[in-house]
Amino acid sequence: MKYTIIAALVASATAFTAPKVEIPSAVKAAVAGAAVTAGVAVSPAFAGDVAAGEQIFNANCAACHAGGQNVIMPDKTLEKDALDTYLAGGRNEKAVMTQVTNGKNAMPAFGGRLSDDDIANVATYVITTSEAGWDE
Repeated sequence: MKYTIIAALVASATAFTAPKVEIPSAVKAAVAGAAVTAGVAVSPAFAGDVAAGEQIFNANCAACHAGGQNVIMPDKTLEKDALDTYLAGGRNEKAVMTQVTNGKNAMPAFGGRLSDDDIANVATYVITTSEAGWDE
């Protein structure tokens, strides 16, 4: 357990220097345009990209939240029930985006470090994965 916590703390120190992963606006516009042309429904305003969110999560969040856990405050995990209980605003993408952007207690703010799209993608990944269940 001590080694797990030490490894998580060391990993968190490097998480803040991870390169930003962004999708160019032109690509996003082209995909949205193709979806509309093909008659495919476009995602709701807060819906992000789960795969991109997983990459951003692994680079920035997994040091403390690997497997949906919380090495600092063990009761406040990213599991569905814990998000329902502890997340201000309830278990939804907007509430996750607010917490990731502003931080809370021991969690640092990622607004300014990550783009709004990156934060939306992380929120989509967290909510989607909490629904499906985290692999540990």
